[in-house]
Amino acid sequence: MSPNRTGQADAANWRMPTTAGVAGIAVLAGYIVLARLSSEDGWVPILDSANLALHEAGHPLMGLFSQRLTVYGGTLFQLLFPALVAWHFLRRDEAAGLAVGLVWLGENLLNVARYMADARARVLPLVGGGEHDWTEIFSRWGVLAADTRIAGLTAFLGWALILATLAWLGRVWLRSAGDAP
Repeated sequence: MSPNRTGQADAANWRMPTTAGVAGIAVLAGYIVLARLSSEDGWVPILDSANLALHEAGHPLMGLFSQRLTVYGGTLFQLLFPALVAWHFLRRDEAAGLAVGLVWLGENLLNVARYMADARARVLPLVGGGEHDWTEIFSRWGVLAADTRIAGLTAFLGWALILATLAWLGRVWLRSAGDAP
């Protein structure tokens, strides 16, 4: 994507999303919202199962570099994967793909926030019954007592990213529809 003279992305360079693509992304976002609202613990079936697999894969991968960093690997990998998807589509100027990656990243922030908020309560079931990542992380940082406040900020960022992405995609799509012959 080439920036124009004002430093803003030139809309003419985007591979414009189709109406079906925009509708599909809206359905994905709607699914996330409905699943979170209808689930007692905020679990989004299928998507959060995939996110959990990414999270768990991140621990041993980070452990290859340092045992002390292993605890960070789950969340890092869980957030890094959708960020890389978004970056890939950004480089290709594909608005719909970028939006999917950003919505996925926002949903992962919501998932991480749920885990952060559980740092002291420790009621979420853990894979393998091991240590709670965010209890360990927040304890190391000396902010365990602020777990729910940090989680609230993280959740806010997740929702803001999802909503901003949908607004941006809608704007790009409406502009492209207006430019159509």
